[in-house]
Amino acid sequence: MHFSKALTRHATKLFAAMAIVVGMSAQDGPADWIVTNAKVVTLDERRPAASSFAVRNGRFVSVGSDAATAALRGPKTRTINARGRTVIPGLNDSHLHAVREGRFYNLELRWDGVTSLQQALTMLREQAARTPRGHWVRVVGGWSPYQFTERRLPTVEELNDAAPDTPVLVLFLYSRGFLNRAGVDAMNITPETKAPTGSRFELVRGGGAVLHCEPSPAILYQSVAKLPPMSTEEQASSILHWYRELNRFGLTSAVDAGGGGHAYPDDYAAGEALARQNKVNLRLSMYLFAQKADVELQDYQKWTNDVKLDVDLAPGRPHGYVYEGAGENLVAAVADFENFLADSPALSDEKLRSQLKAVTTQLVRNGWPIRIHATYDATITKVLDVFEEVFKAENFRGRWFIDHAEGISDQNLQRVKRLGGGIAIQNRMAFSGEYYVERYGKEAAGSAPPLRKMLASGVPLGAGTDATRVSSFNPWLSLYWMVSGKTVGGTELYAKDDRLTREQALRLFTVGSAWFSGDEQVKGRIAPGQLADFAILSADYFSVSEEQIKNIESVLTVLGGEVVYAAAPFQALAGPPLPSALPAWSPVAHFGGYQTAPGSKR
Repeated sequence: MHFSKALTRHATKLFAAMAIVVGMSAQDGPADWIVTNAKVVTLDERRPAASSFAVRNGRFVSVGSDAATAALRGPKTRTINARGRTVIPGLNDSHLHAVREGRFYNLELRWDGVTSLQQALTMLREQAARTPRGHWVRVVGGWSPYQFTERRLPTVEELNDAAPDTPVLVLFLYSRGFLNRAGVDAMNITPETKAPTGSRFELVRGGGAVLHCEPSPAILYQSVAKLPPMSTEEQASSILHWYRELNRFGLTSAVDAGGGGHAYPDDYAAGEALARQNKVNLRLSMYLFAQKADVELQDYQKWTNDVKLDVDLAPGRPHGYVYEGAGENLVAAVADFENFLADSPALSDEKLRSQLKAVTTQLVRNGWPIRIHATYDATITKVLDVFEEVFKAENFRGRWFIDHAEGISDQNLQRVKRLGGGIAIQNRMAFSGEYYVERYGKEAAGSAPPLRKMLASGVPLGAGTDATRVSSFNPWLSLYWMVSGKTVGGTELYAKDDRLTREQALRLFTVGSAWFSGDEQVKGRIAPGQLADFAILSADYFSVSEEQIKNIESVLTVLGGEVVYAAAPFQALAGPPLPSALPAWSPVAHFGGYQTAPGSKR
């Protein structure tokens, strides 16, 4: 029975995709759009390169030469001369906390892309001056001290100097946090304040505190949860500006991983309302993340009964906004974090096994796809032991995968393949690789994760970022990491033979990631019948230096034939500008999101 439920969901998606392709013909009428004079990287094995393509009704209908697509030009067809630029399928982040970040983006000062600590502190000082009383300056992840020329973390004293009266929270990955003096006062933290288990407050002379994760990030989740929320209007503004920022880098899809402090259904309401108005310019497939330890089974029992999977909530946008499955947290007893400033956590075998077995059984009996966070090989072994037992007992053949897997062994990689699973990898090591080397050694870091072995294994593999707290949301930093083998600070982690080619990395960020939402037949390639999601790039990804990959952006991002982002020289194609970010003092209104490197050109 459980085999049938999972197979039916997969087959329904597959047959629908096949019916669309079979039913389409390049002769069904003129195209809506034709792109010419382009260097088209199709990722379609049948036609890997082209100079032109045509789009009709949100899908590619012809891919080939300029002359071939000219036959589809009609009186209302719009033609884009790409001016020789590289065009790729829209990028797809297979592990992004997109919906959660929409709730916070406009209130966050992003240090993503900032090249010096001095610049970061200047931004903080300026933002503190405009932040009204009762609100905070918050820097919530997405950066590494090694991206700064100073190659160090900020001090509490520096935060006090930059913002003597405005409370400040700075979060460094899920490893450490910093509160200035005003922040400690606002949270009423004293020497008697008890930190969550696995965490520690370090009160600093002169005021302020360091928040230590040892190794649990609960102290950081708790601190973020205490910050003032946005109004409904401000949250809608935040979501729109956040997705526009993702479009800026050519992202058109994401497989959302839920997130701590992000509860269904309340925290999904604002995004879902916008999706129903077709205002979410991203195709999102969402996995639901249990929030409260030891009662996860109750959540999944309710959700498997109440939540309908694979139902498009965005009218007119296929695969536009759907609930997809369960994870990345199935049970807290499995959480092994990713804090390389501390030892890996000791997990309770008995609790892990009993709770994970119960939740997994509930999910597979209802045919729900499964994703699960696992960093270390010891955790992966425990997870696979449970999965293997339950999958066999329930005859489960549905889609499931492991997120992260930096420490996976050759043996467990083969077990994942044998059990029909996938692996979603992210560039967390690009932001914490130096700390991994310090704790586990350069040799261990050189295969964390084993990129080439994973690819060679034949296991479905997708790429992503795990943004916005343990890495930046900029997908080109992840592509850079896979290709160069380096952190954002330039530390070389992987030998040349353990890195990916540029085409391999791009495939993982497009058609590879589509597998994780069951969409590999409809997106990820520029080919007839596929969804017309594509990006024209600011520079040629295949010929620029490795270091320049980090500076690539999109100059035109198209989602289903609709322009969702445009910059020079295509700014005339842009739709109406978004209303100004709310609240008016929002860091996004003044600094934007990702900070472009000085001297980079489009």
